[in-house]
Amino acid sequence: MSPEHTAQSALAAFDKVVSAAGDFRSRPGQRLMAERVAQTFAEATLGKMENEDDTPLRSIAVIQAGTGVGKSLAYCAPAIAVALARKTRVLISTATVALQEQLVTKDLPALAALMDEPFRFGLAKGRGRYVCKLKLSRLAGEGGADDDDMFADELAAASFVRHDEEARMLQYASLARDLTSAAWDGDRDNLAQQPDADIWQPIAAEASSCTGKHCPAFNGCTYFEKRKELVGAQVIVANHDLLLSTLGTRTLPELDKFSTAMDLSRLGWIDTLASRAKRIGSLMGVSEVADVGRYASQLKQTLEDIAKTVSTLYAEVLREPPSAFGPARVRLPKGELPPALVEPLGMVSVMAESFLGVLNDIAKALRAEMKDAPNEARRLSVLYAQLGMLSPRLESVHATAQLLLKESQPPVAKWFTLAETDGRVQIKACASPILPGSTLRHQLWAQVRAAVVTSATLTSCGEFDFFLKETGLKDDEATTTLEVVSPFDYATQGQFVTVQTLADPRNASAFVAEMVLALVRDLADVQHGALCLFTSRDQMRQAVLALPDALRPKVLVQGDLPRIRLMQQHRERVGAGEVSIIFGMQSFGEGLDLPGQLCETVFIAKLPFASPDDPVGESRAEWLRGVGRDPFSELVVPATAIKLAQWAGRAIRTETDKSFVYCYDRRLSDTSYGQRLLQGLPPFARLRKDAQGRVLA
Repeated sequence: MSPEHTAQSALAAFDKVVSAAGDFRSRPGQRLMAERVAQTFAEATLGKMENEDDTPLRSIAVIQAGTGVGKSLAYCAPAIAVALARKTRVLISTATVALQEQLVTKDLPALAALMDEPFRFGLAKGRGRYVCKLKLSRLAGEGGADDDDMFADELAAASFVRHDEEARMLQYASLARDLTSAAWDGDRDNLAQQPDADIWQPIAAEASSCTGKHCPAFNGCTYFEKRKELVGAQVIVANHDLLLSTLGTRTLPELDKFSTAMDLSRLGWIDTLASRAKRIGSLMGVSEVADVGRYASQLKQTLEDIAKTVSTLYAEVLREPPSAFGPARVRLPKGELPPALVEPLGMVSVMAESFLGVLNDIAKALRAEMKDAPNEARRLSVLYAQLGMLSPRLESVHATAQLLLKESQPPVAKWFTLAETDGRVQIKACASPILPGSTLRHQLWAQVRAAVVTSATLTSCGEFDFFLKETGLKDDEATTTLEVVSPFDYATQGQFVTVQTLADPRNASAFVAEMVLALVRDLADVQHGALCLFTSRDQMRQAVLALPDALRPKVLVQGDLPRIRLMQQHRERVGAGEVSIIFGMQSFGEGLDLPGQLCETVFIAKLPFASPDDPVGESRAEWLRGVGRDPFSELVVPATAIKLAQWAGRAIRTETDKSFVYCYDRRLSDTSYGQRLLQGLPPFARLRKDAQGRVLA
């Protein structure tokens, strides 16, 4: 079948679904998007090639489709139709759990019922979302223990754990009972109450400690049972984190880590790992374990020496009190390491690599023994897990040392942090590339044959350039762009109000005080539901403190309740005819769908510029200035434009919504870059007011 015919058939499948579905409505913009999706997948070389020496045809579409276009149907129907015709699969990767749930519980079931050719779909989650039954049984006291329990190191770090051991054991015992009785299926997301990270991490399934089919708990393993459900699925729904974490498998290219870090202070795990390696390696007859003691000793000593050197070199900066953005931090200008750290880091890299080599030899021996002696699988799996629990830390040390030693243009961002917890000092070394687009271009997109990237907010200040550069798709000949406008009449349905404060937003204390007064005044006019978005916790805290007694019970503050409960309570209040106002941080500005009366007004406290304390952003800006470019214009303004458009996009979600957006940052109207930001917003009717609420010309 020719690409043209394949595209026509895929578009015909879309048209049939639209005409057959009562709840699906045809929209011109939606069909335009579906046409581009069908064309994109049809013209690419999909599936197995007859001649492997041929160069496959690639096709990538970047589509900005405004709210209300109906993106899910526009990309699902034609993509699935092409995949079924070419006998391949569709992977849908989303940024939010909410969209995953919408696809799996609503959109895909409806689509499967309407398309001529049936298809199966499944939800893919990362391994860490599922419990490891073997770990849970041991921590719950069901699996026995030995002198070197696999969790001893984790439980010993009491000052860094918020739960005492007795409370942890009781919680693990409760989880084990629920799992055994089938009251819980082993999926973290299906727990009635989400456990804290320090409770979940020791029982989470991990690739490094998993022996797969050799594990005695394999037949009832939640993770592998869920994996089986995906075997026959033609459509797999995942999220971006999982997609990136699976790069390097059989089906996707390997991708270097974007950032790495290593702890220079808490090093007891090295001795524990060495002890386990020597004991288990000796049992397996691995001769290389004779060198483990030397590798571990030199590694630990060198890391301690690096910590002392860092403390001496940067004592003044690292001893400063933590800021609102995190622990004390020192960034290395131009990514240049002090000479005193070069040789020690080289030693760390060599010792870590050698240590990892021995661990790999032990792991191979364990897997071979499991295969030869299946009756010993449980004991061997525990030994494998004991190594696997700590080996990722060694891998992080190796990766961080290598990245810190790397010299390149553009440079690598490198920094150290210092934090104190219960009187204990913790120094970390961190590193990250500053241009993710370059890595994505060479290691992801170059090997992707067909993809559609879509969102309501991909352009910045009216252009795709910033997104294409950031994702590595700029100047890719296989990439096309398309903008599909929203069907909403923003000028009639909504109004964007810029409030002119007297205080300069750059003067934080004066601005926040004035902004809060204006915000509280405007909140009094809310009739149903509203959303207030803040760029810092201090802003939100001061706004909460300024609320009058009559208004405070109507406000739901992010962090006071789990997100699901908070949203449920908001919907219940508005449904009952009450006023309900959500106070949230930046994460609430993305992905929330509050149509109609649930969100009749969005209040934006301040322009959502990126944190001024981001070491990667600082390093990138430093490099751009060094080559004569303007980081504010190239990076800060475009990134802020996308985020502002996302925040304002919470206001109007359907054709019948009427909504206001208030922004209390006068820079929108007083600066040239503010005008650029306004260009990237939907075409709301615009109004300016002063801080007292008077309309300005």
